[in-house]
Amino acid sequence: MERSPQTLNEGSPGGLPRVLGAGEAIAIVVGTVIGSGIFLIPSEMMRDAGSSLLVYLAWIVGGLLSLFGAMTYAELSTMMPYAGGEYVYLRGAYGDTTAFLYTWTWFTVAKPGSIATIAVGLARTLEFFPAFSRLSDTVPGLPIPIYGSQLFAIAAAWLITGLNYLGIKKAGDFQLAATVLKAVLIGLVAALCFWSPAGNWSHFTTTLQHATGGWTGFMLAVIATLWAYDGWSDLSTVAGEVRRPERNLPIALIGGLLAVAALYMATNAAIQYMLPAQAIAGSDWPAVAALRVAAGNSGAGIVAAAMAVSILVALNGSTMSGARVPYAAAVDGLFPRRFGRVHPRFHSPSTALVAQGLLATVLLLFLSRFQQLFELTVFSEWLFYALAASTVFIYRRKRPDLARPYRVWGYPFVPAAFVVCAAVVLVSSFAGNLNGSLIGSAFILSGLPVMALLRRR
Repeated sequence: MERSPQTLNEGSPGGLPRVLGAGEAIAIVVGTVIGSGIFLIPSEMMRDAGSSLLVYLAWIVGGLLSLFGAMTYAELSTMMPYAGGEYVYLRGAYGDTTAFLYTWTWFTVAKPGSIATIAVGLARTLEFFPAFSRLSDTVPGLPIPIYGSQLFAIAAAWLITGLNYLGIKKAGDFQLAATVLKAVLIGLVAALCFWSPAGNWSHFTTTLQHATGGWTGFMLAVIATLWAYDGWSDLSTVAGEVRRPERNLPIALIGGLLAVAALYMATNAAIQYMLPAQAIAGSDWPAVAALRVAAGNSGAGIVAAAMAVSILVALNGSTMSGARVPYAAAVDGLFPRRFGRVHPRFHSPSTALVAQGLLATVLLLFLSRFQQLFELTVFSEWLFYALAASTVFIYRRKRPDLARPYRVWGYPFVPAAFVVCAAVVLVSSFAGNLNGSLIGSAFILSGLPVMALLRRR
């Protein structure tokens, strides 16, 4: 594997500076992973698994599999601590075509779609509060029907884009402060539940009669936890801006994911302490229902505030990581050179950030039409997870001379388990939405003529 051209000028004035410490790196993992999922998916998991015991077992299995992935990425990221993360690993192991298709999918749909979805989730969560209740109304006087929540989401996306434009240090400081606030609020939610006399430990023994159950139900619950744990890999894309990457990247990836698991287990336990299995399965907002029992409407407001802060932090982490992939590809000559521009004052990938914000805005304006597109490309994320993690075997075999400050524990079984897990999720997503997955595959492959055109130019 030849060194990526972007690594040759590392530390030069035109590059991205290493300004993130261990705290900011951990906050990127924790803040990006924990969105609204933990407040919502306990009901889905209960309908799948049917009992508290199986729900907890699913959280443990999903957490371990995600940890295996984080450990694998820790070896790859410390071996190649450069901007772009998975793009770098894929290009070195599988060549330019695979790396470009990853960049194409990431830049055009995956990240703008993620930003758009998170921003809309923030708007819908804030609708709980009377001050934001009119976000669900359409905006008068426009030629096409647009809701206030869409305009709010666009404003939120550009606010966070602007913060990242001013430099990753400012975005990282915000990520750290807001993640601490998020953890405090989630801890408060759990504490209020366990403090309430309305809770009952007997709820942990209740079951749901008409759950999917069995092995199928358990696996569906595990897949739900994998969605909830998703996002830890985003740290690898900003590895080129982390100080002492050989130390801080493994600490952040592994330590951050363990912190997430602890918060998830505590929140799930709090919900089950307040509600029996039947009530959890029947609620679309189980955390809100639990806090409403524990502390009335004010408790539900605390959950909504925790969700809003959680989503805002995830939006910042997703925006931050999204721009680094097209930047790295542009510096390597696989993407238009303009995307490799670094702002001379703020030292941020300014062009990539603005382009990402524009794509997210387009999706937000036509969100109802593009919602299905987001679902069609969900499986692509797990396809690239499997491919990126599998590169650890290639580098171990072909490049044993590369410095590895961190070696994944349990090699080859730990990375192999994660690759198999990603393949199972990929197959399940494909089987559950065959037509959509085929269309999504076609979209990924549509990058081939684009790559050919760029090469000719």
